[in-house]
Amino acid sequence: MDLWIEKNFPITFWISGFFFTQAFLTGVKQNMARQDKVPIDMIEWNYFPETRDTLEACVKDQYENSYSRPQKGCYIFGLYMEGARYCDETKVVAESKPKVLFDTIPVIFMKPVMREDDETPLRHLKCPVYKTSERRGVLSTTGHSTNFVMTMILSIADIHTDKYWVRRGVAMLTQLDE
Repeated sequence: MDLWIEKNFPITFWISGFFFTQAFLTGVKQNMARQDKVPIDMIEWNYFPETRDTLEACVKDQYENSYSRPQKGCYIFGLYMEGARYCDETKVVAESKPKVLFDTIPVIFMKPVMREDDETPLRHLKCPVYKTSERRGVLSTTGHSTNFVMTMILSIADIHTDKYWVRRGVAMLTQLDE
């Protein structure tokens, strides 16, 4: 956080490092809402996974990597997929590689857009994102899960349906149990 004061906020954000991730994501939406003078509840997220080749640079330095700071939205990294993997070549959710339980997700550009400008692909998976692999945890005051972060929408291949991946228990995690 000291670097945010010294250098400005980073180009890419380690999403797993936030204690209350939803507050960060709401802040990004608020910035767009204020900039465009639109109601925040009319804004949706669009998700654009990048290729894995730049992930290492982002992990090493969030301030100096191959990305440029977007005017709207944010680049995030630090997610893992359980039950499947994200294929860089086809840009869709794909079968896990043999003996690989968790696959790293590439950098994702999260773009806030007005509902009428939504670019969600027709064939997609609404993939839940959890803090841990337990996928549970209830807040006693509201009944909402303390472990659930958000639902991220990812493209799927024509040969699969979203139900195929749901039955396999596909989810993303911000941290592994190791």
